Amino acid sequence: MELPIYQLDAFTSQVFGGNPAAVVPLTSWLPDETLQAIAAENNLAETAFYVPTDHGFHIRWFTPTVEVDLCGHATLATAYVLFSIDNYAQEQIHFDSRSGVLTVRQEEDWLILDFPADTLHKQLVSPPALLEALGDVVPVEIIRGKTDFMAVLENEEQVRNLNPDVIVLSTLPVRGVIITAKGQEVDFVSRFFAPQSGIAEDPVTGSAHTTLTPYWAEKLGKTEFSALQVSKRGGVLKTKLIGERVEIAGQVRLYLKGTIVFG
Repeated sequence: MELPIYQLDAFTSQVFGGNPAAVVPLTSWLPDETLQAIAAENNLAETAFYVPTDHGFHIRWFTPTVEVDLCGHATLATAYVLFSIDNYAQEQIHFDSRSGVLTVRQEEDWLILDFPADTLHKQLVSPPALLEALGDVVPVEIIRGKTDFMAVLENEEQVRNLNPDVIVLSTLPVRGVIITAKGQEVDFVSRFFAPQSGIAEDPVTGSAHTTLTPYWAEKLGKTEFSALQVSKRGGVLKTKLIGERVEIAGQVRLYLKGTIVFG
């Protein structure tokens, strides 16, 4: 069996930046264990698989160890493959997913995701494991979303310099942990740690911005934002809160084209 595969860097304007994702187009679904094995072999934060449907595409995302409900950077990368390599003719791509219908449109060199906004709950009692993992850094507040904890710190420098204990973080019963603070040159900065999902630190996390955007909309009193994910590779995002949806915009660069050969 041979399958096409692409590797792309999402939320960046240059190769070797942003968050790498693999994209594997399919004509029909392979067994789940095969999809997971391919993702494990790729060993990237996410591998996206998609198949055509009557009104668009069905998309699924896998880390090296688990299937996840939502992934922004791999969806952005998939849209790039469809628009720029397959010359998809429609103005907007519709993806069916475990998180409902997702859309992506193109505006010049930017791709814009339309994702559901997260539901946020302030934690009155801080999870002990989270506080232990952060060490001497004490969060201003802790938020619980549908899948993640979010720790808000005092300033950007704390976010950039944080070195959490990922082994302790892995004991938390969530997908991962978002770390954020108000930015110096952008509206807000963030990092994302997900050892529970096989990713010690994710370079750029589109889905985390469904939590970050409504939080900072309330704090800053506006709905459009510039954002940086300040991991080692770094990522640039523009987000917008529209009711119960979040638009997340980023750029993508193609790194490689190849063929998977197995079976």
